[in-house]
Amino acid sequence: MDNSTQTIVKKFILLRLSTIPGLQIFFSLLFLLMYMVSFSGNLILIIVVQFNTQLRTPMYFFLTNLAFIDIGLSSTVVPKIISNTLSSDQSISFFGCAAQLYFHHSLGSTECLLLAVMAYDRYIAICKPLLYITIMSRTFCLYIAGGCWIVSIFDSFLLTIFTFQLPYCRSNRINHFFCEMPPLFQLSCKDTRFNELMNYIVAGIMVIGLFLLILMSYLFITLTILKIRSTKEQQKAFSTCASHLTVVCLFYGAVMFIYLHPHYSDSPGQGKVVTVLYTVVTPMLNPIIYSIRNKEVKKGMKKTFYFWSYN
Repeated sequence: MDNSTQTIVKKFILLRLSTIPGLQIFFSLLFLLMYMVSFSGNLILIIVVQFNTQLRTPMYFFLTNLAFIDIGLSSTVVPKIISNTLSSDQSISFFGCAAQLYFHHSLGSTECLLLAVMAYDRYIAICKPLLYITIMSRTFCLYIAGGCWIVSIFDSFLLTIFTFQLPYCRSNRINHFFCEMPPLFQLSCKDTRFNELMNYIVAGIMVIGLFLLILMSYLFITLTILKIRSTKEQQKAFSTCASHLTVVCLFYGAVMFIYLHPHYSDSPGQGKVVTVLYTVVTPMLNPIIYSIRNKEVKKGMKKTFYFWSYN
């Protein structure tokens, strides 16, 4: 391609969920259903926590942050995915693609950090209960939550700038449902090894480091639970920890595959499926696993709905 046309890309073309008309409607309805469940579940959690003062604790403060993130994470991509699948226009503008990449990456990074903070919160609550109120003060919670957002915003801004400074000349067809870094690198006519290295370093430090911290937290929690004499209480605690770890492993496993898989470009089909896990499935599961199964949240939901019914 001529050098003069190397960077003239005004829009990108995204993939549909399927090329078969019948399946297009099926997948669009499925994604819409999952998105509605995710959006409504997380929104209900936010409302319930705000309406019930007994839920104004560090754990629910972090869960509220997580609910905001999950609403944003799925909202940055799912409506566009459905629109592309059902519409004849599958394009997204250059700046629209940059914005989608930035918000998706920053929200995903914030969730990575927040899940680690939440594991630490549970570690302090279970392993050091007498120090919990002192350590997890309101000021500390605000600072650590704010730190998660600031680090992710800065990190994602740099990675987005580096990604969209590349010249795109091979094609403008992204081999994905939305704008993601690995598929975008494949379209560049410039050596992307620096960008890929930056991606590996940031993802390696953030994802692997945080995942190990979470596993360590739950290891100490498990050791503490084993000291509980009541078998019933042990089973209840292990059930809660197992469900939390399942969601964490789903999220972190998917992110590791996308950003740390050395041969991602050789398996784009698997990459698309894995992306659905942390973009659509995990935001849908989080309010169910972390909150709606919780007795305190159920009680708060009843109180909130009762208040709305009679006012």
